[in-house]
Amino acid sequence: MAVQETIGIVTTSIQNKTATLTFGHPASNSFPRNLLDQLTEQINTLSTNQEVSVIVLQSQGNGAFCAGASFDELLAVQTPEQGTHFFSGFALLLNAMRNCCKIIVGRVQGKAVGGGVGIIAACDYVFATETSAIKLSEIAIGIGPFVIEPAVSHKIGKTAMSQLALAPHTWKTAAWANEKGLFSEIFDNQEIVDKNLNSFVEKLASYHPEALYEMKKVLWEGTENWDTLLFERAEISGKLVLSDFTKNALSQFKK
Repeated sequence: MAVQETIGIVTTSIQNKTATLTFGHPASNSFPRNLLDQLTEQINTLSTNQEVSVIVLQSQGNGAFCAGASFDELLAVQTPEQGTHFFSGFALLLNAMRNCCKIIVGRVQGKAVGGGVGIIAACDYVFATETSAIKLSEIAIGIGPFVIEPAVSHKIGKTAMSQLALAPHTWKTAAWANEKGLFSEIFDNQEIVDKNLNSFVEKLASYHPEALYEMKKVLWEGTENWDTLLFERAEISGKLVLSDFTKNALSQFKK
């Protein structure tokens, strides 16, 4: 099944108890709010599908994994309410991933920025190529990675999170991300990633679904406050995105 708009696409295929969930956007797989909502809806649907034990989350193409929030939509924000609405899309998606009854395995084939790093952090296990560098650029444009911070810190800790957030122009290598725990395994290229991911997922899908679900709950212990925290963070970003600093920075980035 597929949900497609001119602003992106989300597709889902199910085989051998594994759902492969793919998102894509022409602008380096970035996220307008509509695409965030599509992905959230699909994850919520798969969470209750008895024919699915594992979800593989991936993006389209051979380039960037995800460029984060859509700059076009950020520039279009005119009120704090609109800003909060946009950033709440990330809050809804991260909470859907956290609350999903299925183990989510991420497949990262390239660079990830901003919200893309948050989505990787919300996966339960991640395979990546050695070219999959990461960066949190939000501070440089006058906002901050506030909504995704809990997910990233949950995975790699506050110290590593600060190394990302406070150096917004610096790419961290896939090896760095693997060492800090954002990536579970890294390989030379996409072909080797897929070979190892497929073997891992095949075994994972053969395990007791209830045991996988109980393990998932263990992995996310201590995050129960995210149902309110992430939306509070969305309000912060929603206000900051209206600043002249951010509007000018976004315009320069687009140029």
